Amino acid sequence: MMQGDVACILDRKGRTVYSIEPDVPVFEALQKLAEHDVGALPVMKDGKLVGIFSERDYARKVILKGKGSRQTPVREIMVTNVYTIAPEAQITDCMKLMTEKRIRHLPVVENEKVVGVISIGDVVNAIISHQQQIIDHLSDYISGNY
Repeated sequence: MMQGDVACILDRKGRTVYSIEPDVPVFEALQKLAEHDVGALPVMKDGKLVGIFSERDYARKVILKGKGSRQTPVREIMVTNVYTIAPEAQITDCMKLMTEKRIRHLPVVENEKVVGVISIGDVVNAIISHQQQIIDHLSDYISGNY
């Protein structure tokens, strides 16, 4: 069984949360994605999570529909049914939610505050790291180095 919780991922990657407001033009949101090298931004209004904006939203709801990124506000294309996860949730819970809901980014919420965002890549890296630890322990055990 995979051990570790979402807080461990945040401890490794950092807890900085980059966000955007709903009335900002999509173009500015894209600039912020690029500036911080992230694939999604929580959309915040008055300190509350109201949506999430991702590169996928841009590709599917702006480009493919012929809209302009400088004229379209984030609120028109953001996902409003946002799935979140708690820092104490297990990594396997995270994987399950991301797989079932077909999402790549999960805001981490504690006491109604976004304290981080984890991506599917973060989850995969945590799993690989955990598996490497198991391999190392088994190798030490087999070779008598424990």
